[in-house]
Amino acid sequence: MKRIMVEARDIVTAFGDTIIHDHINCTVYENEIYALLGGSGSGKSTLLREMILLQRPQSGSLKVLGFDLETITPLEAQSLRRQWGVLFQSGALYSSLSVGENIAMLYHENTDLPPKLIDELIALKIDLVGLPAHARYLYPGELSGGMVKRAALARALALDPKLLFLDEPTSGLDPLSSRQFDALICQLRDLLGLTVVMVTHDLDTIHHSIDRFALLGDKKVVAEGTLDEVLQIDHPVVNYFFQKGSYGIES
Repeated sequence: MKRIMVEARDIVTAFGDTIIHDHINCTVYENEIYALLGGSGSGKSTLLREMILLQRPQSGSLKVLGFDLETITPLEAQSLRRQWGVLFQSGALYSSLSVGENIAMLYHENTDLPPKLIDELIALKIDLVGLPAHARYLYPGELSGGMVKRAALARALALDPKLLFLDEPTSGLDPLSSRQFDALICQLRDLLGLTVVMVTHDLDTIHHSIDRFALLGDKKVVAEGTLDEVLQIDHPVVNYFFQKGSYGIES
């Protein structure tokens, strides 16, 4: 049986009187590409933020790499953060730093590696995500949208994480760049043995790159499984996303 990498059980999240998650459950297994889907306001990005310790649910159990995030100590949290990488929707690169400097920050903050080795690792990560070698000297403002995503991905991979969290990784990209980025994620999963958790609306990504997903709606996980498994479920939210019956589709 595959190792469980992320496990959410009975997660309740509320902002004031507004309930976002009402006893949500989902499970991510080792080496799979797993997606969080749902309409606007369904809480998919909120759930991702809870998984990476940016906010806490009101109740329930959330475990990542075996750590219970409710009882985790600051020292354990620091160790856990070094075992995952995060790619935010905008890339979140520091605009005043070059691509290489953005990546180098992770090594300076988390390791005692010598400068020469850091320099070699930066070159390796940049090559790994398909960027040209000179990209390390460019600033975020000098990059195309696709290059920003790849540079941010290189930074997310800096510490050789076990888990990779992606928030709308193909948002803002043209169709060709989106497909190329999807292919890159699949290649990196296979090459590095990564487990990937992503928030996405991209139906091509869902059809071609995702192993399993959780579909959020009505404050619940209305369906979880492979695409074939979810398509067997007759539910308005499933119909809405996958054009079953007379429902539309979210782009």
